[in-house]
Order: sequence, then C-alpha cells, then structure tokens
Amino acid sequence: MEKFLAAVRNMFQVPDLRRRILFTLGILAIYRLGAHVSAPGINTERLKQVWGNVSGTLLGVLDLFSGGNFRVISVFALGVTPYITSSIILQLMTVVSPQLKKLQEEGEMGRQKINQWTRYLTVGLACLQTSFVAHWLQVNQVGPRFGEPGGLGFFLTTVLTLTTGTIFVMWLGEQITERGVGNGISLLIFAGIVIGLPRGVTQVMDRVAKRDVLTTLGVVAMVLALVAIIAFIVFVEAARRKIPVSYAKRHVGRQLVGGQQTTMPLKLNMGGVIPVIFASSVLSMPQSLFSAFPPPNPNNWYGKTFTFFSQVFHAGDPYYELIFLTLIVFFTFFYVSIVFNVEEVSDNLRKHGGFMPGIRPGRATAEYLNTILTRLTTVGAIYLAMVAFFPQFMLSGFKVAQLPLIGTWLDAFVSTTPGLSWIPTGMGYNFYFGGTSLLILVGVAMDTVAQIEAQLVMRNYEGFLGSGGRLRGRRA
Repeated sequence: MEKFLAAVRNMFQVPDLRRRILFTLGILAIYRLGAHVSAPGINTERLKQVWGNVSGTLLGVLDLFSGGNFRVISVFALGVTPYITSSIILQLMTVVSPQLKKLQEEGEMGRQKINQWTRYLTVGLACLQTSFVAHWLQVNQVGPRFGEPGGLGFFLTTVLTLTTGTIFVMWLGEQITERGVGNGISLLIFAGIVIGLPRGVTQVMDRVAKRDVLTTLGVVAMVLALVAIIAFIVFVEAARRKIPVSYAKRHVGRQLVGGQQTTMPLKLNMGGVIPVIFASSVLSMPQSLFSAFPPPNPNNWYGKTFTFFSQVFHAGDPYYELIFLTLIVFFTFFYVSIVFNVEEVSDNLRKHGGFMPGIRPGRATAEYLNTILTRLTTVGAIYLAMVAFFPQFMLSGFKVAQLPLIGTWLDAFVSTTPGLSWIPTGMGYNFYFGGTSLLILVGVAMDTVAQIEAQLVMRNYEGFLGSGGRLRGRRA
C-alpha cells in the first residue's frame, strides 16, 4: 500500500505527467457536464415512462456507452458509439479493401488518413442513428410527431443537436489521447460507466439497511462474486502465451546483426470486449426496431413477432442466453481471425530472418501459429462468455421454468428453497453493471495505469509495483 501511495505522489511530482493528468480530468469533467444539458423539445416525464420498456434493447446498449446521457437525451446522448462503430467497420474493411490495407502498412501517414476517414464515417453514422432516435422519440410521444405542429422542426433539431454532440465528444476523446493520459475514447466510456457506481452502491446499502438475514447474505454473495470476477478478468487480461523466436545472423553492409533470442507474446483474450459488444448489439437490434416501428395490428405476423420479442426474447430467457453465448463465441473467432493474420505474421518473420525453434519458416510456421491461436481463442471465447453471463445472471436472473423437460420441476425447486428464490428474477437491482461494463472498466484501468507507470519508470521513479515488478496493460 505504501508503494502505491508513493507512486500516486510521484505522479504529481513530474510536471509533464501532472499536466497530462489534470488535463484529462478537466476534459472528463466537461464530458460529464454535457449530461445535464438536455436536447430541446424533450418531454422529460414521458421519457421516464418510456425508458422502462427499452432498457434491454439496443437503446440500452447506447445508454451504457454514453454514460447515462441517452437516458435523458442530453446533447451527448450517443456518446462515442458512432466513433467506435466507424473504427470497427474500417478495421474490418482492411481485410477486403486493398487500398485500406496498403494505407495501414504505410505507417504514420496511413494511420492519419484512416483516422480522417473514420471521422467522416462517424458523422454519417451519427446522422443515421440520430434520425432513428428522433423517430423513436416521436413514435413514443416524447416529442411532437410528424403532422403535428413542430414535428418536422423537432426531428431536424434533434438530429442536428445529437450529431453535433457526438462530433464534440469525438474531439474530446482525441484531445485526451493527444495531450492527456490513456486512450481518450476508452476513458470517456470508463467515466460514463463509473458514474453509475454510486447509484448501485446506494441500492446495495438500502438492501442491507432492511436487516433481513437472507437479503444481507445475498448482497454479500453478490459483492464476493463481483470481486472474484474482477480478479479473474485482471488475471486473464494480463495472461500471455510466449512463443520463442530466434533471428539468424546476417550481414547488413559490413556489420553482422541478428542472432537474438526473443519471444512473441500472444494475449489469451485477443478480442477484448468487441465480441461481447457485437453479440449484444445483434440481439438487441430486433427490440429496438420494434420499439421504433410498433405494429398497428397485433394479430398479424408482424404483431405476433413484436409480442414474442417484447415479452419472451429478453435477458434471462434460456433461448436468448444460449444465442447470446453462441454469438460471443462466433464473434470472438471472427474478430481474432481478422486482427491477427497468421500468414502475414509468418511472412514478416521470414523476411526479417526470424524463425521458431523446431518449426520450418513459411507455411509450417503459419500452421503452428494457427494451432496456438485456435487454442487461445477457444479459451478466450469461453472466458468472455462466462464474464458476460454470470453478472447478467445475478442481475436479471434465469427463467428456469422455460427450460424443456425439467423446467417446471426446477422452477418449483428454486422457488421453495430458501436462498435460491432469486434465481428466476435476479437480485432486483436496476443498475447495469454486467460483464461488458466490468470488462471495459478493468481493461481501461489496466491500460491507463500501465501508461502512467511507464512514464514514472522512464523518469527513474518507482511504479505502482515498485522496482520488483511491472504492471502490464491489455496492449503490453
């Protein structure tokens, strides 16, 4: 603990690091101020009524990444979601677009060009998403509809306000990355999630204040489970599979270089939180579309489908959870196969005179890397599925009655057994602090602390672990 406090003191003794930290905190404060500036024309009372029905849809995912701004439709309602989507799209497009692939390999100039295209795509996606949001607000009578006085003006004003807010948030994130500490976009998401923590703590304390033995034991069990999950996330995110790599000696001019022994560290979880975001977005998209375009006739096929998705297909339903976990595994393999090309890595090693002991360069190296990567990705996919499911299970519960064959018996068993009656309904907390939030919080915290520690060590100060250790972030 003394080493940690000493590292915190050292952070503010380095002028450049102190300036960067204070700048980051100032930008985060500006971002949080935007949550208190509501978009014009919003009926706040009606919005509170509507929000209770859409918390599990794609709009709920937007609220998570906007730090609660979407819940009140502030000027920063979309947060950094369009920017994240644009970044992922361009990253995936590098596989099918030779031009983007060439830009990616050009170094700093290519990166700046891709960042510029990302900004342009962010503006386009923001306009599209804000149009959807404006229509959803009109359908749910949060603002005047088309055909009513002010309907068109409300639509255009909402699109312009939210799009401008998204562009400003993107700029704030870039300023943190350039002049502050850590990745700006990630820190904005981090701040938005952390801001909901006091609300969650208040709910927990209210439960404990009732002095009910079973309730208190349930709260203690939930806290212990969250601590265990966080520790598990830290352990897995820092895990590396080190592959030995040797470089042959070769002549460069008159000098003999090479002959080095090093390792290629491969992360256990290369996909990060992206597969969970993909899976959540895909599953929540139907509910979002139905909420924006409700059926006029509940008895036709569209109305029956609407009823199914609104009443049955949601968090806690066995079929929903099965599809959710399957999508996480699928997107993990899909995303990792894109961000780590074994053929390209093998070819680069061969060009630079590198080889893996006992493995032939070229195709044999690619097959060896592919085998290791498949094993790591399998473990990483199971890890992401577990982290995404268990917090959601504690908060939303699991509808055991809908299981085939044993559902009725199992529901009667958990309903009559003391301490298990919460399983079908969850713990009953209204704050969202699920697996996606925990992955983001822990990952961003590790990255930021690792960057601060690197700055301290570079200036001959001890880091957070002292001189005997080194803290690594997700990108180490």
